[in-house]
Amino acid sequence: MEPSPSGEEQKGGGRFCASEHQHARYNPLRDDWVLVSAHRVKRPWQGQLEKPSPEDVPRWDPNNPLCPGATRANGEVNPQYEGTFVFPNDFPALQPDAPEPGDSDHPLFRAAAARGVCKVMCFHPWSDLTLPLMSLAEIRAVIDAWAELAAELGASYPWVQIFENKGAMMGCSNPHPHCQVWASSFLPNEARLEDRTQQQHLSQHGVPMLLEYAEQEARRKERLVVENRDWLVVVPYWATWPYQTLLLPRRHVCRLQDLHEGERDSLASIMKRLLIKYDNLFEVSFPYSMGWHGAPTASYLEEDCRHWQLHAHYYPPLLRSATVRKFMVGYEMLAQAQRDLTPEQAAERLRSLPEVHYKQRAEEMS
Repeated sequence: MEPSPSGEEQKGGGRFCASEHQHARYNPLRDDWVLVSAHRVKRPWQGQLEKPSPEDVPRWDPNNPLCPGATRANGEVNPQYEGTFVFPNDFPALQPDAPEPGDSDHPLFRAAAARGVCKVMCFHPWSDLTLPLMSLAEIRAVIDAWAELAAELGASYPWVQIFENKGAMMGCSNPHPHCQVWASSFLPNEARLEDRTQQQHLSQHGVPMLLEYAEQEARRKERLVVENRDWLVVVPYWATWPYQTLLLPRRHVCRLQDLHEGERDSLASIMKRLLIKYDNLFEVSFPYSMGWHGAPTASYLEEDCRHWQLHAHYYPPLLRSATVRKFMVGYEMLAQAQRDLTPEQAAERLRSLPEVHYKQRAEEMS
């Protein structure tokens, strides 16, 4: 099933070109395949058009429950915070004291205990700022808060999922810059899958998968978006979403809380550069879901987790413009993932974008 390299003669005749001919690519991290059909991006679009995120978000709104001094749904009043602010989710998906389900009477009807805690973290007191428009010091404060939460919750829970849903298109119900942190008593599906595949790779090849992958992508360059001394961002070879990226450290590091001071500074820098490019792509506040994956915690802190490499996934839905998104339906739901442009094309487009935010360019010109 492995596609032949570009330019190799094919059984059907002619020469293979990744940007013109459909082919499948293997994702070793998920142990699955994605169909790449770059020629489909040329087809006319008559489907749904999305509404871009509003540009006129008020800086402070007393009715916004994430703003400083606002009253939340449970009646609690937020402090007049000036940096990051963490609080328990008022509508948590996981609670620490949920009772266990009873024993199953049939193997096809199994249930298991699921306990945990859910927190919300505001990045900044202003509702009209997003991460790419924040200062490096402010982004660094977010990273430090992430690492602190990962360590604090990871002392009790084996999985701490930090994630940000940005934009209404990704189900975000509030424009105020924030993320969520869910800690669970179990390893979720994606964590168990990545644990297995990374463990297998280390066993077979003697090196952590994503450490080797980062070294390969740093040399090849064709899918590289931005890089610095400690980090690189690529559109992964196996990307599913149009402008999906993978943020990787160059050093072998298992968990967010293990990052050195300098690595946290350079992480703030590369995040800002990536997110500015995202916003500049269609000159819109770019929607995405992102999250960190690292070695499990709690009892796993005493186990050998060197097969793990810390990384962050960014999954943005936009495909052609600020109003045309990629839908994962039909074939994608019933067969396998499919994408409409090559990862190399996506990386080249992102790489070529300026690193000054379009809003700041507009202010300079006015």
